[in-house]
Amino acid sequence: MNRSTKDLLLTALAPVMWGTTYFVTTEFLPADRPFLTALLRALPAGLLLVLLSRRLPKGSWWWKAGVIGLLNIAVFFAFLFMATYRLPGGVAAVLGAVGPLVTAGLTILVLHTAVPLRTWLLGITGVSGVAMVVLTAEARLDLVGALAGVGGAISMATAVVLTKKWGLPEGTGPAALAGWQLTAGGLMLAPLAFLAEGGIPTLTGANVLGYLYLGLVNTALGYWLWFRGIGRLSVVPLSFLGLLSPLTAATVGWLLAGETFTVLQTVGFAAALGATLLAQLQNKPKPLPPVETAEPKTLVHA
Repeated sequence: MNRSTKDLLLTALAPVMWGTTYFVTTEFLPADRPFLTALLRALPAGLLLVLLSRRLPKGSWWWKAGVIGLLNIAVFFAFLFMATYRLPGGVAAVLGAVGPLVTAGLTILVLHTAVPLRTWLLGITGVSGVAMVVLTAEARLDLVGALAGVGGAISMATAVVLTKKWGLPEGTGPAALAGWQLTAGGLMLAPLAFLAEGGIPTLTGANVLGYLYLGLVNTALGYWLWFRGIGRLSVVPLSFLGLLSPLTAATVGWLLAGETFTVLQTVGFAAALGATLLAQLQNKPKPLPPVETAEPKTLVHA
């Protein structure tokens, strides 16, 4: 196995882990506690990674880590769990699947890199495939939940593009960067969890196990793998790996919740997975050509 394939597979493990979030949230965690769940997922994992890496931000990385933590953790986690609690998992998953399209647009605006038509078509195919897998006739649409789902996708895509633009701090690994932004985002979520939801309720054994899984495996390990991948993979193909999250959620539902797969769902699964794989085979994107300006005219005096 060559290095690029190994990097791809390790990075893909992150969205696969994240795909279990819907099942764990609905089956193991207290109901209607999106901010508390986001806080307990982020802050303990962030502090653990900071402790293990033994590094703190320096210079501009204090505010950069805060910005990434705000977008990728505080806003994304809050929106994610709002959508998860207010929408069926399928609807929330489809809204999150627009991430590759948002990333492609931000790649043009922020990284000034051209995105080929093939990428846009694969992005549309991916979203359509996810929709075929997870949407059902009983799916209901809650406006607040829908806005949260779209907002979460935009927030995470922005964080990915900014992280790619800024790169890793010199001498710092992905564990430290993941720890900084998880800690920053967790601290931002704390006031919401305590003021809006009244803090931590009495937890059952199942609740504790669910939060431990989300914090240690789903988040600490998952975000370390994700930020490792951001440093080694191109940003748009990387974003397509996010489609593995709703596909995993559907697979977990099939295996653990007794759900069944129809022919249409199977076709959609193949389409979304195919779009993800084909996106990894794209050539490296080319920078946009500079805007040409007219040459200044030379004034000739009589």
